[in-house]
Amino acid sequence: MSAPDIVVATAARWVEKAEGDLVTARNNIQAKTPGPTDSTCFHAQQCVEKYLKALLVYRGIDFPRTHDIEEILSFVPPRARPVLTPEDQRRLTRYATVTRYPGDYDPIPLNEARRAMLLARKVRAFIRKRLPVEALTLASSRLQPKPGKNAR
Repeated sequence: MSAPDIVVATAARWVEKAEGDLVTARNNIQAKTPGPTDSTCFHAQQCVEKYLKALLVYRGIDFPRTHDIEEILSFVPPRARPVLTPEDQRRLTRYATVTRYPGDYDPIPLNEARRAMLLARKVRAFIRKRLPVEALTLASSRLQPKPGKNAR
């Protein structure tokens, strides 16, 4: 596999994981009885984080292991950067670093969880326009369930 192929395949893996987080967050919030809002927000944050990292991989930009959206965004070239307010960046980071664990904080209201989902969808749409179609197609093909031996 050539270097460009490896880059596209690696970006596709990040997209695949981001899509999984988005599906989990969506299923959680759309359930007949919505699941915990902190879980919805966590998976929305993870979707944003992983799409940003997919873009960085595709552009050949190294990045640190962090959940800090502001820090990750600082590695994205300004013209390729999705618009997230500083407050949105802090809030998303908090979902992965604070509210994910027991602590002294207020529960996340359902409308805030919905806002986190909107942010995730916004970042997703923005970044997907900047990734090669091959990465998106490859990620999509991996997300399709494969029939097993016992499939009917």
